[in-house]
Amino acid sequence: MSFRTKEELSKEAKVLLDKFLPIKDNLKPKDRITIPLQEMPSQDPVVRRGNLDEVALGYTEEQARVEAMRCLQCKNKPCVAGCPVAIDIPLFIQHIVDGDYQSAVNVIKKTNLLPSICGRVCPQEVQCQLPCTLGKVFKDVDKSVSIGRLERFVADWERNTGKVSIPEVKPGTGKKVAIVGSGPAGLVVAADVRREGHEVTIFEAFHKLGGVTRYGIPEFRLPNYVIDQEIDTLKKMGVKIEKNYVIGRTRQLLDLINKDGFSAIFVGTGAGLPMFMGIEGESLVGVFSANEYLTRANLMRAFERGVADTPIYKSKKVAVLGGGNVAMDSARMAVRLGAEKVYVVYRRTEVEMPARKEEVAHAKEEGIEFHFLQNAKRIFGDEKGKVNAMECLRYELGEPDDSGRRRPVVIPNSEFIMEVDTVIVAIGNNSNPLISQTTPELKVNKWGNIIVDENQKTSIDRIYAGGDIVLGAATVILAMGEGRKAAASINELLKNEK
Repeated sequence: MSFRTKEELSKEAKVLLDKFLPIKDNLKPKDRITIPLQEMPSQDPVVRRGNLDEVALGYTEEQARVEAMRCLQCKNKPCVAGCPVAIDIPLFIQHIVDGDYQSAVNVIKKTNLLPSICGRVCPQEVQCQLPCTLGKVFKDVDKSVSIGRLERFVADWERNTGKVSIPEVKPGTGKKVAIVGSGPAGLVVAADVRREGHEVTIFEAFHKLGGVTRYGIPEFRLPNYVIDQEIDTLKKMGVKIEKNYVIGRTRQLLDLINKDGFSAIFVGTGAGLPMFMGIEGESLVGVFSANEYLTRANLMRAFERGVADTPIYKSKKVAVLGGGNVAMDSARMAVRLGAEKVYVVYRRTEVEMPARKEEVAHAKEEGIEFHFLQNAKRIFGDEKGKVNAMECLRYELGEPDDSGRRRPVVIPNSEFIMEVDTVIVAIGNNSNPLISQTTPELKVNKWGNIIVDENQKTSIDRIYAGGDIVLGAATVILAMGEGRKAAASINELLKNEK
């Protein structure tokens, strides 16, 4: 598809809006099906390779209203069942059709206080958009109603018009709740518990809040000012924040209850322990976990060379191992940091890649090369211990594994050499082990994930957990869904106590 500017897309949408708006209240399903899917405006691929500005520019008002008219307004609302926080999706979309954006935001915020974030980074195509009736009509989820883009539109409208509402906080109860970690799950718990009038303190190990949304997702996908706005809302609600505060080191987890007087704790410390492949050469200079690479670039702003307090490796030829969103983020960041060639090396085919289709498409537009059915066998270094090549194997797909995806099988004698000077390992993360290591009473599974019951309660009374520390590396909205359950459990616990 050739590149089209935001102005061109908006002009096309205005023609459609003028056609359908006068009959919006009488649109039949057969009419809605004829309305074309609205393309997301984006930066020119050639230009964006050289900046960290947001790639997806967001719908114009004309596009949003046209896209909203595609919704069939199903009575059974299958999209709601696919949403981890159960937003009333048809209702907020109808408000967009009517041009009532404030009401649309209000509907979303009943169950989701982070719509600007979720509208940008949640994998709607495997959540709310997967069961969308319109997608099923076309037998193509890519033609479902663009729910995430519409969510982003109204959230951005609220922020850009200065109409961000602060949730009402009930009279103080005198009870205190500690939130360990400021990722998506922790932020949701903080908001929901604070609304009930309890004192809330967030303890964050880093110097910036946001968890994986801050250190793991580049600004070209999720700008920091969007995260800052969500944090600012919590501050205005009266949530207290302690930064550079490592629970398990600065303070033991149980001390928050036994010594500091907190009535309950939520643990949302995420999955920050990077996984490696265990192959020869992974200790060479120029091999990075995606976690480190992105944290240096995103949180510590290493791309601001000469100004940042941390360096980042200068690369010419980069190989990124993995096929998820983190791999896409790493590869696209390497391009922006000046790499001449960036390769994504993945041992299955594109069909099996867990990365969002939109991220893969953006990566291809930016010149990143994909090497499917290949994987690293070992990494070579020069006399100074720096990466200079990688030996790879070729694969073919065999029978499906436990995940349902076809298992990659090595093709014998298929070794070949790829010349690279940097290797970024993006094959996943394990849960942060610090809390469990310093709190032996806390039960975890064999992967180090905290074990919780159906109410997100851990093996210790008054301590709840959720997000990646429970699920392993998951999505923002799934973490938020767990946070909502945990907050409800905490609020119920405290309501029944004097």
